[in-house]
Amino acid sequence: MLLADALAQDPEFLAAKQALIEKTLSYSQKIDKIAPPKSSFVQSYEKTLQEFEEIRGFPLFFPYLGSGMGNGALVELADGSVKYDLISGIGVHFGHCHPAILSAGIDAAVQDIAMEGNLMQNRDAYSLAKLLCSSSGMDHCFLSSSGAIANENGLKLAFQKKASAHRLLAFENCFMGRTITLSQITDRPQFREGLPANLFVDYLPFYDWKDPMGSTERAITTLKRHLERYPGEYVCICMEMIQGEGGGYPGKTEFFMALIDILKKAGIAIFVDEIQTFGRTDCLFAFQHFGLQDVVDIVTVGKLLHTCATLYSDAYRPKPGLLSQTYTAATSSIRASLAIVQSLQEEGYLGLHGKNLQVRRLFVQRLQEIAERHPKLLSGPFGHGLIIAATPFGGEREKVVQFTKALFDAGIISFVSGVNPVRIRFLVPVGGITEEGIVEVTKIMEEVLLELR
Repeated sequence: MLLADALAQDPEFLAAKQALIEKTLSYSQKIDKIAPPKSSFVQSYEKTLQEFEEIRGFPLFFPYLGSGMGNGALVELADGSVKYDLISGIGVHFGHCHPAILSAGIDAAVQDIAMEGNLMQNRDAYSLAKLLCSSSGMDHCFLSSSGAIANENGLKLAFQKKASAHRLLAFENCFMGRTITLSQITDRPQFREGLPANLFVDYLPFYDWKDPMGSTERAITTLKRHLERYPGEYVCICMEMIQGEGGGYPGKTEFFMALIDILKKAGIAIFVDEIQTFGRTDCLFAFQHFGLQDVVDIVTVGKLLHTCATLYSDAYRPKPGLLSQTYTAATSSIRASLAIVQSLQEEGYLGLHGKNLQVRRLFVQRLQEIAERHPKLLSGPFGHGLIIAATPFGGEREKVVQFTKALFDAGIISFVSGVNPVRIRFLVPVGGITEEGIVEVTKIMEEVLLELR
């Protein structure tokens, strides 16, 4: 037996591990409701925030510094307050102090290295890459430490495959990241202010649920016009199945396939960005939900997975030297990834009757009821799966930001998305949220709406 396996099965180690988990959960479970800041911490907390903002060079969106303790969807801040986390670090957290992730973290803590990388990767990296390939149906998987790097790696694969081409296609209102290259694709000019242009990107209209046939025809017409204007110059199309940052706009299978049929004939790669959508629909991958598993060439995942990855078909196998990096990811994040995927696949989260869609149905129902009672204050809800959005106060940015920050003060952490209209969005920590929590959150939302009216 390997020494690492002997340690993992050692009775004293297992007993100590179980004791650590039980002790942590005994403290975690004391966090059971929203709470205001504790007066003894307020002054030092505000001072720390000010210093942190000065070190960063710009302010935080929320005055948030966690203590390191939470319980499900509830999280304790360093000022002693407790809030509902309904944004999950923008889609990252499965649940605060989740037992499976605590267990994975302890296992990672006793490994010989904290960070795994290109030259030294442990067996857990192999296990995760193999699991992602088998779950997705893709041939290959390259792990990375951020969604932006995963997307950059996907672009490199596509560019190398079609080296003579140099243009990209993307959808209007898309978000792909904030590196110099990815900011050229992200359809937010303000995000690339002052940055040099290094990429040619042409945009297609995205699916409009209010005009399915019309939006599909407009996208086809625009695509054909681009292909006629720049024949043979396109490398790939970057697709989000659901535009999360854009405001919670889902596509539709028929829409995607109408474009993919044309793109495939032109030899253009289908690149699906699932950094935010992974694990948030009734399938592990959103492209599987939309039935695109036979036509996708490159897929990127991240956020909820904890480790990020670029998955690709054998036709896009890179030449030596194209993909490499010092860090693959932290051992703790790789172990957490394995635990999260196992939970999603084996504990009833996926499928039409799984917890993912059960949570969505209840949340959507409660938001719909608020919108029906106060149609001038809230419209929606929108989104798909566990990407949930609504439009307060007509979508005027200043008012939506004010609402989001008022919710934070009331004990609910959300975030904004979209432009014209700006929406409030939720990325629910499905591994920790309860029905009671959803009811309480939406009750407080309605109260804050009325207060701001």
